Amino acid sequence: MSDEKRTCNGQCADCDDNGHCVLADDMHLKERKISSEMIYDGRILKVTKDTVRLENGDEALREVVHHPGGSCVVPLTEDGEVLMVRQFRYPHGSETLEIPAGKLEYGEDPMECGKRELLEEVGATADNIYPLGSLFPTPAYDKEVIYMYLAQGLHFSEQKLDEDEFLDVEKVPLQDAVKMVMRDKIPDAKTQIALLKTMMMVMGIE
Repeated sequence: MSDEKRTCNGQCADCDDNGHCVLADDMHLKERKISSEMIYDGRILKVTKDTVRLENGDEALREVVHHPGGSCVVPLTEDGEVLMVRQFRYPHGSETLEIPAGKLEYGEDPMECGKRELLEEVGATADNIYPLGSLFPTPAYDKEVIYMYLAQGLHFSEQKLDEDEFLDVEKVPLQDAVKMVMRDKIPDAKTQIALLKTMMMVMGIE
């Protein structure tokens, strides 16, 4: 990258009287927030309308969804089966087959959230939980981050579902679940990625 300062259209707030831009190089591929207005403050989601300055000095609007994030877990049995949950997703008006997952409480440790959801949704605890990384489901406008885990050495008790939570637990061989992903039978993004990462780990590919 050149050490020279980039130029804009000569009209931004950071330009001098001669129209020369004084934006520093650290603005490359960055957007600086100028102001923010809360336009929705809900129980789970908050939405702000932000004004940002682009690297060329122009201004633009960004509508941002603020979400506390979540955790999801691939519960893998000794027989190579994944415990999955089938539930109705209202925004899409259809049932989906997913791995156990849930919303983070603000400030909560993501792994603890994953353990909680594993117990609540499929009634299981695990001897070992391995991080599978994190993902941005919709980075263009949503701040949500989802943390993924693989759970092994499972022990079973009873589900602890929320009062408004209804789902069925299904056992699916890992290979079959991955085939469903590849054949577009599992549209949920976190489930797709976590299953594929789990398969790579099982195959020894990291």
